[in-house]
Amino acid sequence: MQPGIITVLADTAVRGHDLDEAKAIAAKEAAEEALKNRTSDIDYASAQAELSEALAQIQTIERLRKSTH
Repeated sequence: MQPGIITVLADTAVRGHDLDEAKAIAAKEAAEEALKNRTSDIDYASAQAELSEALAQIQTIERLRKSTH
């Protein structure tokens, strides 16, 4: 970070207008179901990561919606 400049390093990025709310909600629900029916630690970690990503997308969509209205 520098005054007036922030650099973000990431492996991937998605533009806000490319987010699909229906897909994010479906992914959230699938991850929640996987967490309920977990069979191993690997499945749990994967489902936890998918849930976090879906929640972040939903929050971003909500923020974009508020900023454009």
